[in-house]
Amino acid sequence: MTPFTNRVIKIIQSIPSGKVMTYGQIAGLAGNPRGARQVVRILHSMSQSYNLPWHRIINAKGEVVIKDAEGAFTQKDRLLSEGIALTKAGKVDLAFYRYTPQIDWDLEDQ
Repeated sequence: MTPFTNRVIKIIQSIPSGKVMTYGQIAGLAGNPRGARQVVRILHSMSQSYNLPWHRIINAKGEVVIKDAEGAFTQKDRLLSEGIALTKAGKVDLAFYRYTPQIDWDLEDQ
């Protein structure tokens, strides 16, 4: 597993219930600010294996971006069950619900 992938997994696992992060935010914290699509691939391929709270990851506009109607409904339902309110347009208020972990990778990687 690459260091980037390992960091993405650790970051996603750290998101507490009732909070969200964006794909780009995770990529940047993991060391690749342009790696949002890599975060998507990691979520798609490793969510079950690592028990990742995939539903807490949204886009930078606060939107659920799953194309599949059932998957989008499941994600929104899980967010609501954790107390995350959605606007009438189905968006999450990032100013209120965004999680920003403080990570020192120099210490983590030792």
